[in-house]
Amino acid sequence: MTTRSSLRKLRRWLTPQRLRLALWLVLLAFAIYALYLDHVVRTEFEGRRWALPARVYARPLEIFPGEKIDAKQVLEELAVLHYSTSLQPQNPGSYYQSGADIDLVTRPFTFWDGPQPALTLTLHFSDGHLASVQNMHTGASVNLARLDPMLIGSIYPADNEDRILVRLDQVPSSLINGLIAVEDRKFYTHHGIDPRGMARALWSMLRGRGVQGGSTLTQQLVKNYFLTPQRTLRRKFTEVLMALLLELHYSKQEILQAYINEIYLGQDGSHAIHGFGLASQFYFGKPLHEIDLPQSALLVGLVRGPSLYDPRRHPHRALDRRNLVLQEMLQQGDITQAQFVTATSAPLDVIAKPPSGASPYPAFLDLVHRQLLSDYREEDLRSDGLQIITTLDPEIQNAAEHALTSRLAQLEKDRRLPKDILQGAVVVTNSQTGEIQALVSDRDPRFEGFNRAVDALRPIGSLFKPAIYLTALEQPAKYTLASLLDDSQLTVHGQGGKDWAPNNYDRKFHGEVPLPLALANSYNVATVRLGLSLGLPAIMDTVHSLGVDRDLRAYDASLLGANSLAPIEVAQMYETLANGGFRIPLRAIREVLDANGHPLQHYALAMKQIAPPGPIYLLTFALQDVVSEGTAENLQTYLPADLHLAGKTGTTEDLRDSWFAGFSGDHVGVAWVGRDDNGPTGLTGAAGAMTVWGETMQALDPEPLNPPRPDDIQSAWIDPHTGLRADRSCSGAVKLPFIRGSVPTQTAPCVSRSPIKKIKSWFERLFGR
Repeated sequence: MTTRSSLRKLRRWLTPQRLRLALWLVLLAFAIYALYLDHVVRTEFEGRRWALPARVYARPLEIFPGEKIDAKQVLEELAVLHYSTSLQPQNPGSYYQSGADIDLVTRPFTFWDGPQPALTLTLHFSDGHLASVQNMHTGASVNLARLDPMLIGSIYPADNEDRILVRLDQVPSSLINGLIAVEDRKFYTHHGIDPRGMARALWSMLRGRGVQGGSTLTQQLVKNYFLTPQRTLRRKFTEVLMALLLELHYSKQEILQAYINEIYLGQDGSHAIHGFGLASQFYFGKPLHEIDLPQSALLVGLVRGPSLYDPRRHPHRALDRRNLVLQEMLQQGDITQAQFVTATSAPLDVIAKPPSGASPYPAFLDLVHRQLLSDYREEDLRSDGLQIITTLDPEIQNAAEHALTSRLAQLEKDRRLPKDILQGAVVVTNSQTGEIQALVSDRDPRFEGFNRAVDALRPIGSLFKPAIYLTALEQPAKYTLASLLDDSQLTVHGQGGKDWAPNNYDRKFHGEVPLPLALANSYNVATVRLGLSLGLPAIMDTVHSLGVDRDLRAYDASLLGANSLAPIEVAQMYETLANGGFRIPLRAIREVLDANGHPLQHYALAMKQIAPPGPIYLLTFALQDVVSEGTAENLQTYLPADLHLAGKTGTTEDLRDSWFAGFSGDHVGVAWVGRDDNGPTGLTGAAGAMTVWGETMQALDPEPLNPPRPDDIQSAWIDPHTGLRADRSCSGAVKLPFIRGSVPTQTAPCVSRSPIKKIKSWFERLFGR
């Protein structure tokens, strides 16, 4: 009775006037909600600014006649860039090798100095050089061309979404046709929704199967663009209304282009793959405009379920899905029967290893990120789609990685050390430009952890000594390469009554020794005596002028490298020495462009002369002796003596740190080997780090080191036993360079045999006499 009574009361209350009022209120609420959604659609769609990661590229490989490069190196670069072979290369990203020639069509790319279109080239190689570069069709000579650079990493937005924006005219028609055929056949005729599809979706919901199916491309875009993936009737209603509003304000082309850039197509670790532009790179390693019909069909098939049809994890399932897309395209008349047969018989053609969002060179990418932060805000790096062209040379990087990994394993085996106990770092730079060409910070180069090359501060040992000898050689009235240094026993009385008695590695004292010999054999006592006579303040000034910006404590043990530096800081020091006394700040970045390829910033070469060329020339001569007959003499097992390399070994107390720094005519390299727990390694600089350095440089085929002779340098024959002038015919006499006016004036009598080990003249090494 109560229920019937309530119903009677409700009918009496629901008068026609009140019903009309209720209807008007509902319509008003709907109108307000529709106006709100209309505002959201127009504001967010028109003002939509995708957060695009900064893309970081390696150096582009330059191709020019006379270049020291062979066909094997070019083919390796093309493989890294996923160029495909073709008997008659016509499309960008294709090539063919025939004997000593390579025909290739480069990909277009926008560089700092402007866009380079696709070039059709024939490369001819001879004797390890690129003999000629010609236009494949006309035969005209080409002076310079560049390959598109390798993508080595990205700096991602906070939401970890990744995409490569493409215009509709960059999308293959086969992909668009396949998308329409499978996902929304009435796309060009409906107004945002498909009533029949909606009816099927409603019926599915009423049967308890949830809200599913029936979505047009416009609805899918709305769901990805504005809404959450939550499946409720309310969200579906909002989706429908927003789809109608989107179609009301924007053209089909605008909607389709937004869809192509927004749709989710896979997962790369923690990074979401959005849009067909990035999906093409992720699955095929090539730009979207280069993919063919079966590849387009595979990407379209992924829309329904990127995880379900993942071609790497579920190739058979992906193949069936791709062929289903091709079948739909055939039924719609988008492809012919012949095209269908050819496409369905094609393999998936997915690259085995995707270009991971995690950079293959994490330590180098970390350095790039740090250098960028001096000029750009973090949020700009993560959202503005900047394009960063760096200095990384993949060939040199790979050589350094392989050398570090293999040598550490071998050293552990030879020394019977626990497995994986040793760690290391390698930095390689261009000796002329200061560009960082390789940077390795872990025996596992892919490890995204502590960046030892940049952050590991370790005592540098004898790598400090060249700063002492340079300070001395800048005073030619007092010190020359003929100067004799005292290597007798020494006790230094420190403050607080604590004495310090430095010793040599061989536990011997050698009396008076020529200055180059003291450096070549790394005599500690002779070096400390020299440093004390020069004064620590002067030596620290030299260290800072060479490029070390860190504040260093100056105390007696500093003379033997007790101060700690990171490998990259040591590389800066030796870069200045290799450049003849010109300090060039090390840099990992060449150019920065915006998302549209417009130049923003060019990191030009900057240099400052910090020392006269004469003393640097003399120091380089002495450092070459380190390699030819000093502590780094065994480096010649890796590299021929006629390269005249310069370098210095470094070993710290209790054999904890093993260092080597050196340079050729084109590279500066620094290698460090040690333990993270600072325990002893049992390795000297020559036994450990130098082997890593040697194996790295061996793979690079470096240029000989023949520094230009400054105008103020003259040569004279010297008796190394006395440091006085000698006749050329005297036994043991050596020819040494001097700053003009500093040649000894006194002449030593000829002796039948010098007790001092002969120092080979740089000129004799150079000219072979």
